[in-house]
Amino acid sequence: MPLFLALSWICLGAEPVPLQKTADLPSFSGYPEALVCMDGSRVESQLAWRAKRRGELIRLIQHYEYGDQPVTRVNPVAMPIYENKVALGGKAWLREFAVRLAPGAPALHLLLILPAQADKPVPVFLGISFTGNQSITADPGVLVATCWQYPKYPGVEANKATEASRGTAAGVWNPELIIDAGYGLAIFQANQADPDRADERGGLQPWLRSQEEYLPEKWGCVSLWAWTMSRMVDVLEREKSVDAKRLIGVGHSRLGKTAYLAGALDERFTLVIPHQAGCGGTAPARGTVGESVKRINTSFPHWFNSRFKEFNERVAALPFDQHALAALIAPRPVLFSNALEDQWANPDGQFNMLQAADPVYKLLGVEGLAARTKPSLNQLSAGRLGYWERPGKHEMNRTDWKAFLEYTRKHLGS
Repeated sequence: MPLFLALSWICLGAEPVPLQKTADLPSFSGYPEALVCMDGSRVESQLAWRAKRRGELIRLIQHYEYGDQPVTRVNPVAMPIYENKVALGGKAWLREFAVRLAPGAPALHLLLILPAQADKPVPVFLGISFTGNQSITADPGVLVATCWQYPKYPGVEANKATEASRGTAAGVWNPELIIDAGYGLAIFQANQADPDRADERGGLQPWLRSQEEYLPEKWGCVSLWAWTMSRMVDVLEREKSVDAKRLIGVGHSRLGKTAYLAGALDERFTLVIPHQAGCGGTAPARGTVGESVKRINTSFPHWFNSRFKEFNERVAALPFDQHALAALIAPRPVLFSNALEDQWANPDGQFNMLQAADPVYKLLGVEGLAARTKPSLNQLSAGRLGYWERPGKHEMNRTDWKAFLEYTRKHLGS
């Protein structure tokens, strides 16, 4: 058990409640309350939340869904491999790093784009991407990713990125819009950490498994990707041009699930934007709209740990629901963003998750959910538990980023 959790339990004079086998868990008729502990006691104070219940929720989500993250000691070293001080027509300073977590670990490539004229450290969006860094900008100096690629994206042939992929995701990540707003963008590709395929593990996985014992109940891809996002925070904290007190974690779809988990487990993320994160992310596991736990575990068995599959037929026995992660992010701001046509991600159910997390924000003395009912289309809610929905489909685009930036300015300043 981590030292801070052990000290918390000692502080309250209690031992951690043992985690039950999945078959022994009772069913819940609704969403398990975030402020009710495993022993049945109710959290009535901020001390009890920090010292007891928060640690319980971390244990629960890792044990039954995402898996424990690696415990291998790392000290990331970022070596600059390319720099352009007049990127984006002179607006931006761009640098790409080769990041090694430890000697012998494979390199990960982190792209950092900051306003060229910034005279003080800049708040940064840390994103995890489906495509390589070369797709974010057409800059010819950025390396073309060599890891496995999704075949559906432009400029990919035989699961390999080509020169034709340069700049093809600029409309997804909108670096120029971010720079014009006074923020920076740091980004890396998820497939470098672990390729998103059920039949083969790669990236960091072979190296990590040579360092520590791996069992199926340990991390799935989502947990490992989230752990890698935190390792990129390690790098950004050392960059003098980055305001490490204002780091925003962002991802879309399965990578929105990743950003959500990273923000729940790593309090260095000042604000979290899990965009269209759906089942296994921001939508309720108990939801009856869109993707189900059984469907996601069947289609993507590598995303979560082996225990999560035990809830395929009895999801009501899950001793938490996805609002637990929003509760763990509290009192920091988190924005659930959606699209009307993307019912697979259950936008209405996501708003229910914000409602279920709201008592934790109130306990911690801040405004959580400002809107009591789901806001109208294109209306951004005001509280730290933010919600926004636009017309359209499952994608991340310029309209989304305008909402992200408005929400971030509201809560973190410019």
